[in-house]
Amino acid sequence: MLRSGDVRPDAVTFTVALSLAAGRAEPGFVRQLHALASRAGLADDVFVCNALVTAYSRGGSLDVARKVFDEMPARDLVSWNAMVCGLAQDGDCPAEVIQVFLRMLKDGGARPDRISVCSVIPACGSEGELELGRQIHGFAVKLGVEGHVSIGNVLVAMYFKCGTPVCARKLFEFMGERDVISWTTMISMDGDDAVAVFNGMRRDRVAPNEVTFVAMLSAMPADCPAREGQMIHTVCLKTGVSDKAAAANSLITMYAKVQRMDDARTVFNLMPHPEIIAWNALISGYAQNEKCEDALEVFSSMVKSMKPNETTFASVLSAVTSVETVSMTYGQMYHCQTLKLGLSTSEYVSGALIDLYAKRGILEESWKAFGETVHRSLIAWTAIISANSKHGNYDAVISLFNDMVCSGIAPDGVVLLSVLTACRYSGFVGLGREIFDSMAAKHGVDLWPEHYACVVDMLGRAGRLEEAEELMLGMPSGPSVSALQSLLGACRIHGNTDVGARVAGVLTETEPTESGAYVLLSNIYAEKGDWGAVARVRRQMRERGVKKEVGFSWVDAGGVGDSLHLHKFSSDDTSHPRTEEIYRVAEGLGWEMKFLKNCLQVEIECLV
Repeated sequence: MLRSGDVRPDAVTFTVALSLAAGRAEPGFVRQLHALASRAGLADDVFVCNALVTAYSRGGSLDVARKVFDEMPARDLVSWNAMVCGLAQDGDCPAEVIQVFLRMLKDGGARPDRISVCSVIPACGSEGELELGRQIHGFAVKLGVEGHVSIGNVLVAMYFKCGTPVCARKLFEFMGERDVISWTTMISMDGDDAVAVFNGMRRDRVAPNEVTFVAMLSAMPADCPAREGQMIHTVCLKTGVSDKAAAANSLITMYAKVQRMDDARTVFNLMPHPEIIAWNALISGYAQNEKCEDALEVFSSMVKSMKPNETTFASVLSAVTSVETVSMTYGQMYHCQTLKLGLSTSEYVSGALIDLYAKRGILEESWKAFGETVHRSLIAWTAIISANSKHGNYDAVISLFNDMVCSGIAPDGVVLLSVLTACRYSGFVGLGREIFDSMAAKHGVDLWPEHYACVVDMLGRAGRLEEAEELMLGMPSGPSVSALQSLLGACRIHGNTDVGARVAGVLTETEPTESGAYVLLSNIYAEKGDWGAVARVRRQMRERGVKKEVGFSWVDAGGVGDSLHLHKFSSDDTSHPRTEEIYRVAEGLGWEMKFLKNCLQVEIECLV
């Protein structure tokens, strides 16, 4: 048409041509059509502009799509939907999706329809905008589109993402029509009941697709019975989905999660042409299950046919890290390969390198890997902070934590546990308590039992036993055994029988057949000289049938040259011929230890 010059293209011509170009994702052709439309005086035509916005959005040229949209002299419903849908499909700008939708409402030139609502609701979920999502839900009811299955699907996902699973489940139950997307959404979001939902889907006679199985397998927890995974695998085989790459990759990951690496390898071997995702899943599975030799063998096979990426190296480095018997030469060799491929500074590889060198005792190399990391994400910061914590560099841990927060990276539970550990062993009780109290409010981090136990131990070491007891009793899931044992040990160190008795009471209720709490409490009373209380504790042990296993120690009593004469002894042992002399020396050592303890207590009080 253009070459002949006999017929002049109109708005319909350009609209159809742009629609075809958008479907084929040909950005070069779209730009040519845009230029031709401008020459033809159709650059402001609403139909042509709508087609241009759609074509540029689908081709990944969102900036140009925005420019065309903003310069339109007039916009209709299709214009707004084209921009909202384009931004929504991109997935990286949910906040802008919401802004454009609200502009649409404010402009008043076009009333949103099902397509508009269906595009903006997922953005509310991504941004955690629950209240706005509810308002748009109400707006959908007013529009009369809430009964459409596509609206129901995105609303269910939005409520789950905004942390209101009860609303999501209730909405799902009242949906008049549920398709494969509805069920797949529930499976992917409601991981605890994924198997039950999947069975309900089958009873509803809705055929699962590849995405359903991927969601199902991904939702399975690590502690689930292996037979559940095998059941899903069987259904995959029956429906022919197991031949699909995404499903096969998920099967490998699932079997690795439940420690069935032989089954994972079988799935991998049945894949005709495994892609890099499958290779990485298998290597990562072996690494997670500490099967380092298998991981290295798979990596060696992989590099013969394809180029490894950053995920590959992160997994194989993790495998070397997990098994100390593997030569460090492998780790250094893989490090060299990442340097050659330009992958050593990626966040996943640098994090794995930092962890590797730290666990092998080469902390200076960990620092070097961290220093070479271009974009320091949470992964890199977590790795270097954990590395210094494991090596006892607690001042460095606190300094790194401050640098991390100043750089705008929000810490997670792992980082904060390392920082609390540093405060515990360094005696920075005030700082540790301040960080602990601000974890949820300031950093948005859920408190783990490990966080509580760490702070309880920190307070116990500092002699703040009542404060430690109050914190321990306030644990959401009840006092943990580790926190109780730690505080009881602190009560013995500080000679506090009141708190010790209360803690021992809770611990004996938690572990009624374990002798540790009784023995510690008995020792606390004994050191105070309260022999009546010691007798009561021992009587309780007898009444409850609790027995303390006798602990034996051995010492080389040869004392001459290379001679070796092991003497076996236990508590209150009098079998040695020089018993009286041994007990006098032991008593002297005990007094010296108490003196050192008092000196340490003075130092801690000065720090506090």
